[in-house]
Amino acid sequence: MTMSAGLLSAFQEQIALEFSAAYSYLAIASYFEGENLPGFAHWMEVQYREELEHAEKFRRFLLDRGVPVELRAITAPASEFDSPVSAMAQALAGEERVTGAIHELYRSAVAEDDYASLPLLQWFIDEQTEEEASVGALLQAITMAADDPAALLMLDREVAARGG
Repeated sequence: MTMSAGLLSAFQEQIALEFSAAYSYLAIASYFEGENLPGFAHWMEVQYREELEHAEKFRRFLLDRGVPVELRAITAPASEFDSPVSAMAQALAGEERVTGAIHELYRSAVAEDDYASLPLLQWFIDEQTEEEASVGALLQAITMAADDPAALLMLDREVAARGG
């Protein structure tokens, strides 16, 4: 199964973006740990591992199609935040960036009649809908709790229960 050079490049960029998202979640987890919010740190570590799985899913897809995988450089993520709210807002912005890139990748695959890519990309579109909803809801909750330390600690305990 062949793939155009342009689409291959876009898939390789997506792999880098997924690794970048993982790295960002790890930085945010470290921030929350430093703020003595271990529940949020745990939540972000689960997200970190999910993003690594996403990068691997794209990498494996390219290998299964017999096309080369070129791992691209990623930049260091932000690691200092003004508040828990700004850290969570960074997470949501990252998810929105990934969603936009996946939508563009889907458009490119359709334009190039690369039907083999569509099931994978549809899975990611569905996944990103869930990811944005989850991070968005947590951003809303942390924003409401931001000025109330007791509420923030209660929310921290609640998100600590997340499996993963």
